[in-house]
Amino acid sequence: MILYSSSTINATTTTTQQRFKEAPKFYNSPNCPAIQQSDKCSDDAVHVAMTLDATYLRGSMAAILSVLQHSSCPENILFHFVTAASSSTSFLNTTLSSSFPYLKFQIYPFHDAAVAGLISTSIRSALDCPLNYARNYLANLLPSCVRRIVYLDSDLVLVDDISKLAATPLPNDAVLAAPEYCNANFSAYFTPSFWSNPSLSLTFASRRPCYFNTGVMVIDLERWRAGDYTTKIEELGSLPPFLLVFAGNIGPVDHRWNQHGLGGDNFRGLCRDLHPGPVSLLHWSGKGKPWARLDANRPCPLDALWTPYDLLQTPFALEA
Repeated sequence: MILYSSSTINATTTTTQQRFKEAPKFYNSPNCPAIQQSDKCSDDAVHVAMTLDATYLRGSMAAILSVLQHSSCPENILFHFVTAASSSTSFLNTTLSSSFPYLKFQIYPFHDAAVAGLISTSIRSALDCPLNYARNYLANLLPSCVRRIVYLDSDLVLVDDISKLAATPLPNDAVLAAPEYCNANFSAYFTPSFWSNPSLSLTFASRRPCYFNTGVMVIDLERWRAGDYTTKIEELGSLPPFLLVFAGNIGPVDHRWNQHGLGGDNFRGLCRDLHPGPVSLLHWSGKGKPWARLDANRPCPLDALWTPYDLLQTPFALEA
């Protein structure tokens, strides 16, 4: 674990191709509980976990900004970033500290070798990046005093207060909560080789599983640790482990908290519209990412909703 408090770091200008603007500082509203700067385990804080790498860094920066901007208690948010151990931790820290000088965050190196034997192509080859497995180990990576987290992907933005999502009830000893989509074709998410393997397909024998997107989850880490769910996932040894272990036994979350699929389908990346209903979180899951489409001058209409959170420093701005 590597601990940083941005306000105490003398961040230098990075020499990488991507540079990011400094975000404004956001302040707590008067009714926010007081949290000591040194208290990294407070239950009054909202603990947010994300993976972090250079490929999705632009998306991560936008997601962080959106969380802070719409929070009523932004100074009470503690970010937990998991990054590949082979990544340049100093570069990521400098980038975060430069754009968010007052951000409270910790960085946790994740060793890819820990999951080298678990990666399987029996589900979807697009999910075979080792860092995709890091969320399986959050209960081990984060301090044991952190009892509940909100896990977020890097290709999303919030337009509502994250504390509402963090307060999601977890009834009946459920370990996690996420929006479920029971009308989706659950079987189509897995390949025929998965269903032909009895040791995997029989996982759902006693449950009525529904698809849920793992890019937005509320996780009770105490219950996770007590149930040793990391070991259970490792025994399955394939993606998507959260569906295999938890589908049909999770807490409900309103669909407004994951308007997913905005990246388009996984074949051609076609533009998609919002699902009916209110929106608290926009999620560009799928093949297309808003920053890539914007750079290619081929944006989808909804990419305009991501643009206000883009902190990328343009070449024109650098020259100015």
